[in-house]
Amino acid sequence: MRSLLSIRTLEPEEILDLLGRAARFREALAAGEQISRPRRSIGMLFFENSTRTRVSFEQAAFQLGMRSVNFSGEGSSASKGETLKDTILTLRHEKLEGLVVRHRSSGSAQLAAEHFGGPVVNAGDGEHEHPTQALGDALTIQQRLGRIDGLRIAIIGDVLHSRVARSNAWLLTKLGAEVRFIGPRTLLPSHTSRLPGEVYYDLRSGLAGCHAAMCLRLQHERMREGMFISRGEFTRLYQINRASLKAANPDCIVMHPGPLNRGIEIDDETADSPRSAVTDQITNGIYVRMAALDWVFEEGAA
Repeated sequence: MRSLLSIRTLEPEEILDLLGRAARFREALAAGEQISRPRRSIGMLFFENSTRTRVSFEQAAFQLGMRSVNFSGEGSSASKGETLKDTILTLRHEKLEGLVVRHRSSGSAQLAAEHFGGPVVNAGDGEHEHPTQALGDALTIQQRLGRIDGLRIAIIGDVLHSRVARSNAWLLTKLGAEVRFIGPRTLLPSHTSRLPGEVYYDLRSGLAGCHAAMCLRLQHERMREGMFISRGEFTRLYQINRASLKAANPDCIVMHPGPLNRGIEIDDETADSPRSAVTDQITNGIYVRMAALDWVFEEGAA
């Protein structure tokens, strides 16, 4: 048994293993096959609001025959001042066998893994990583474009605060893609050398020849005063729409991890066009989370 805490620490072979499992689960469910795994009890510990991630993990556990037990920050002893460590220890001694953790603090998933004593899957920790989202995005790219190696992929918008951007950057480059970060200076990391990718401040220059354009939500809740240009200015300079996509590869797909703010990151026409892979990302999220739960509970794994 093992934990899935970040993409950065995975080897390319492990990433391909996870993607292969997810693809097989997709095929099996499409064929109406029953998937049998040992019955496990999984704690779904979400300290941040979530729709897509929480529901897809619950669906993944259900499809694998696992029992999920749901916790939230507001409904747990954390709202009474209990530390994350003590919450994790409580769940450990209540005999849960695995944990899925989403928390506002970077490093929270690692802390959970250190004290839980069983498999932990990171469902997003602060501004650090969101490994299963990146796996779902990669599965979508494979499904829509047939490969990842050799592709040019643009990640656009609020990269600075995005754990999705970090996990995707590591995953895509490990599998041979060229990653480009596009956005205003205030929303890109100041030390971009720590992330694999090239920085562009001009949307059309960054999109030139790209095979996928991955838009990010503007995370106002994480921004400090003075970091954000106006919504109108962001839309004018960085929105993905028919005009801006003329710079990209003719077959460029458009992606967004959600929640999607229509009319800001993407216009309505593009969000609903055949180029959009947003609904594929949502569906593939179930399969990669099945793969993640299957992978962490694999007997004999380090």
